[in-house]
Amino acid sequence: MDQLRIYAKGGAGGQGFERIGGVGGKGGNVIARAKTSVTLEQIKGKYPQKRFIAENGRDSRKLVILGSSGEDMILEVPVGVVIENERGAAIGDLNEEDQEILLARGGQGGNPDNHFIGQKGEGNVISLNLKLIADIGLVGFPNAGKSTLLSAVSRSRPKIANYPFTTIQPQIGTMFYEDLRQITMADLPGLIEGAHINIGMGHKFLKHLERTKLLLMVVDINGFQLSHNYQPRSAVETVALLNKELELYKRELLDKPAVLVLNKIDGDNDGSQTAEILDRVNGLHETVNEMDEELVPQKLMKFDDIIAVSAKNKINIDKLKDRLRDLLDVYASTDNTNTGTDVALTDSSDIYSRSDWKKFSERRDTKLV
Repeated sequence: MDQLRIYAKGGAGGQGFERIGGVGGKGGNVIARAKTSVTLEQIKGKYPQKRFIAENGRDSRKLVILGSSGEDMILEVPVGVVIENERGAAIGDLNEEDQEILLARGGQGGNPDNHFIGQKGEGNVISLNLKLIADIGLVGFPNAGKSTLLSAVSRSRPKIANYPFTTIQPQIGTMFYEDLRQITMADLPGLIEGAHINIGMGHKFLKHLERTKLLLMVVDINGFQLSHNYQPRSAVETVALLNKELELYKRELLDKPAVLVLNKIDGDNDGSQTAEILDRVNGLHETVNEMDEELVPQKLMKFDDIIAVSAKNKINIDKLKDRLRDLLDVYASTDNTNTGTDVALTDSSDIYSRSDWKKFSERRDTKLV
C-alpha cells in the first residue's frame, strides 16, 4: 500500500468572554510526523475512518479568563511520504525521522479581533503518497532478473521465480561494503509496454524512481516477451522501450545518472551475443533508425556504464557494486545529475562498459567466467 486518502480537521477555537475581555483558547492543529517504524497499512488499520480531528480550544470563563489551547493531533506517517492536497498539489514531503508538516490548522480563539467568537478549524482532504527513498532504482521489464540481482548484491531475499511478475510490491535491499558503507537499492514491479499510461503496475512503479539518485536498467540479453499478446523484443529493443516508457512518464528521469546491466551472460558461452548487444547499444543513436517508430524515444538516455553480469551465477557482481559506489560518490561530490560523467573505469577484464566494449569484442572467443 503506497497511497492513503485521509481527512484532517483542526480544532475549533474556544469562545471568548467579551464582558471581561476573556480570550478563548486556540484549536489544536493536525500534524504529520515522519517515523521509520510506521506504514500506511498500519495507519489504515488503526484509524479505519481515516479522520483525524484535533482538540477544540477551551472557552474563556469567569474564573479562567484565558482559555487553554486544544491539544494537537499528531499523525505518525512513514518516512518518504509526499503530502498532497485534494487537487493533487504537493504540500511537502517528509524524508527524515521526526520531520513534521502541518495538515490542518486549528481555529483562533475568540478575541477582540473576531468579536470574541471562536473560529472553526481548517478541514482538508489529504493524500499520503509514499515514494520510496533509495540510492538506486532498478528498472526493467518483468523477468529481466532484477529480483535475482537484488538478492545477489544485498542481503535482501525477494521472491524469485521463472514467471514475469515476480515482484508485485517494492523491495529494498542494502549493499554492504567492507568499510561499513551502505547503499540502498529498490527493486520495483516490472514495467510493461504502456506503463506511462498506467498499464500494468504503471504509475505505482514509476513514481518511486523519482527519488532515486541513480537508475540501474536491467536487460536480459535474450530479449523479452511478456505474453503471446505482445511482440518479442530483442535486448536492444528492450533498452529503447524502457527509455521511452521513462520519457513518456516523466522526461526528467532521463537526466538521472544511469547504468545499463546486461544480465544472464552465463548463457552466452563465447561472449559473441553480449558483444553484439554492446556494439548496437553503444551506437543506439544509429541503431534506432532500424526500429519501428513506436519503439523509439525522442531523447536517448546517457549510460555512465554498460556492465555485463550474471546475477544467477554472481559473475561480476562485486565489480558492479564497486562501480555503482564510485558513480554515486562522483555525482555526490560534483552535485551534477544532469549529464554523463567520465569516470575512470574499474580495472577489471570481466566488466564491459561503453568505454571498453571494443576490448570485449576482441575476447569474443574467450568464454565468460
